[in-house]
Order: sequence, then C-alpha cells, then structure tokens
Amino acid sequence: MDERPAPDWLGDVSLGVEAWAGKTPSPSSVEPPPPSVEPSSRRRSDDVSKPTRSRRRQSRPADPADPKNDPEPDHEAIARKILLDALTGQARSRKELADKLEKKEVPAALATRLLDRFEEVGLIDDEAFARAWIASRQPGKGLARRALAQELRRKGIDDDVARDALDEIDPDDEREAGRRMVRRKLRSLERFDDQTKTRRLVGVLARKGYGAGVAYSIVREELALADDDGAGGLVSESDL
Repeated sequence: MDERPAPDWLGDVSLGVEAWAGKTPSPSSVEPPPPSVEPSSRRRSDDVSKPTRSRRRQSRPADPADPKNDPEPDHEAIARKILLDALTGQARSRKELADKLEKKEVPAALATRLLDRFEEVGLIDDEAFARAWIASRQPGKGLARRALAQELRRKGIDDDVARDALDEIDPDDEREAGRRMVRRKLRSLERFDDQTKTRRLVGVLARKGYGAGVAYSIVREELALADDDGAGGLVSESDL
C-alpha cells in the first residue's frame, strides 16, 4: 500500500483552515469537499412554500381587540345622536342641549354647527319651549310669573323670549292657580288660628313667585270663604 506524505498543516488547525481555503499550498491528495449546493428547482419550491416574514405579517388578520385597529369615530354622528336622544320625549332649550354636548366633550365648532342646524329644522325652538314650560308649570305647580321667569332663566332662555311668553299668561289664571294652592294647604292648617294660617299661606305663595300684595289678597279671600265668621282674626298686610 502506497503511503502518502502527511500534509504540512497536520497538527495545526489554523494552517489546516488556511490550506482548505486555498491560502497555503497543500498536497493534491487533500482536497476539501465542495460545499453542497441545493438544486435551483428546490430553492424555487422552498421560496414558494415558505413566505417571507413581511408576507406573513401582511397576511395576518387584524386583531379587533387592539385599540389601534379601531376605525376613526364619526364625531358628527355621535354628537347628532346625543342631541336626538336628549330631545326624545321632551323639548329642550338650546342651552340645555349645548351643555350636554359640552359634557360629552364635543368640539365647540361642531356643537354650534349642529345646534344651528337643529334650530333651522325646528327641533330646537326656545320660544316654543318657553310657552310649553309655562303651560305645564303655571297651572300644575301654581307658579306665578316671577317664579316662572327664574326657571326659564335657569334653562338658558333669553330674557326677551321669556318675557314674551310670560306676557301670554292671563292674570286671572295666575290668581286662580294661587287660590287652588291655598285651598289645598288649608286642609293641613285647620288646627291653627287665622293669624298663623295667614302667615304660612302667604309664605307658600311667596315661594311660588307671588308678590306680597297678591298673596295676602288671595289668602284673605280664601279664609273668608272657609270661616263662617268672615275674615276676623286675620293679620294686616303690613304685619307680614
């Protein structure tokens, strides 16, 4: 058997690497095996079967739970729904609706534009609101003009608009509402003398917006009707 001489780099790994890379001469008998090369057809098939990272990222469906994937909200549609919900079942003044939009952090410019539009189509009407408010509060609650004016002011109704609506109140209707209030209260005051009754009933009417003169007049008339002895024992208006 023919013995081949040992390569020069035997025992020295660094020399062996250099010899393999062709940097130092080495015997022809020692040739490093060529690196394996995949067939081009296999590479093409692998390229098709294994998508790149960017392709995989693009094909992944969006996660609906991720806030970043939420669609941009339609602020105008949201603000419009707030207004329509507030107007469902009852009228509202413009200020009441503006306060609701502000509380929901609707931008001021958008709120003004929508409120103007709602006024144009008649969904907001402060004049009609004032009349309807008076019609419901004056006879049912026995409120006089002064108390109604304060309520309308709190609702944001302009003073001129409120004054026009209040001028439509019939003084006789206002007085009759006060008389009904006194009659109801008299039932709980039977055990008191006329002076105490007068003081308490005038106080009730004052809280309803009646002036002292009108309130005293109403109380005196009702006590006279309820007392067989007339108005005896009543205090004078100056004592109130």
